Amino acid sequence: MDLVYVTLKAIAGEAGVPFFYRAGSEFEEMFVGVGARRVRSLFQAAKKKVDAHNYWAAPCIIFIDEIDAIGSTRKQWEGHTKKTLHQLLVEMDGFEQNEGIILMAATNLPDILDPALTRPGRFDRHIVVPNPDVRGRQEILELYLHDKPLSDDVDVKAIARGTPGFNGADLANLVNIAAIKAAVEGANKLTASQLEHAKDRILMGTERKTMFLSEESKKLTAYHESGHAIVAFNTEGAHPIHKATIMPRGSALGMVTQLPSDDETSISKKQLLARLDVCMGGRVAEELIFGQDHVTTGARSDLQTATELAKYMVSNCGMSDAIGPVNIKERPSSEMQSRIDAEVVKLLREAYDRVTTLLKKHEKALHALANALLEYETLSAEEIKRILLPHREGGFPEQQEQQEEGELVLA
Repeated sequence: MDLVYVTLKAIAGEAGVPFFYRAGSEFEEMFVGVGARRVRSLFQAAKKKVDAHNYWAAPCIIFIDEIDAIGSTRKQWEGHTKKTLHQLLVEMDGFEQNEGIILMAATNLPDILDPALTRPGRFDRHIVVPNPDVRGRQEILELYLHDKPLSDDVDVKAIARGTPGFNGADLANLVNIAAIKAAVEGANKLTASQLEHAKDRILMGTERKTMFLSEESKKLTAYHESGHAIVAFNTEGAHPIHKATIMPRGSALGMVTQLPSDDETSISKKQLLARLDVCMGGRVAEELIFGQDHVTTGARSDLQTATELAKYMVSNCGMSDAIGPVNIKERPSSEMQSRIDAEVVKLLREAYDRVTTLLKKHEKALHALANALLEYETLSAEEIKRILLPHREGGFPEQQEQQEEGELVLA
């Protein structure tokens, strides 16, 4: 059930008042006037529940989910849709008194709502519901796990710290996948390994154990993923490595997952450049080991991610000296677009050059990690540390010792 709906239902229950729920799409029909009539009917039903003599003693809550279905900007709408919104605006702030009716709504697209709908006196109180933080994830997991038998090795707090970016639905899915795996294995209790399996499946996709790969393809994938891992391991500002695998998952032949040390609220330029470098690691590793003529299309998603990230840095975050501290909106002029493209290419080439230098310096580590992946297929963070640490000058970086959280997947 939708979390927002449950929350509003709980509010109405705590207040002990009537509660009306409608989805925005329920007001829409192909016939002109039907949506407006349904809005009138909804408010008429709510008014009957309100105590006419003391409306604050017995108010009524109306909750409209996905309000953007009827409340987006009128410029882009058809006539009958405008009539539905007009009727809603009249009911909210017309000549008739609607005291005692509390109107609440939810949307994932607040930017497209009509200004008349969000002006003071109408929807003028906005509550942002972000993804839960560490404590919120822990409480959600405890809720979903409270009626399930758990083994002694399950640490709910550790699971919560290792899943930043997960929302309530993701966490419910994690528990469900782990429970299914436990049932398949005939286990009486949920274990930490089953919950870890569920997290990996959500982050990296389902393992394709039946897929046949030639030895040459496995070798190329092993070096590709090792390139990502070594760049992440040796680049300041990169997220710590969580796991590396050459087991095909989803549409990828292998991948490296990284976990940020904390829930991120803002990201520095150093961290963004580190992400660019890590994206380039797979492509550069292929070139160094197999030569430019044997580079594969496996780096396509990495290059796509790197290009989008570079555009974001230049166009949205003002992280280009040539462009300046400007946020460039849609459809820039042709001259400005050319300058943006040039800066994007510059950022990508600089990342490529940095990674080339780094991997040449750590070529022995590249071979060691690739051979380990060929032998074991999947390596945890601790196993990767043991392989790479002897090849790293100056010891182990402090950022790598921090507790692992979050996720960034590179295929």
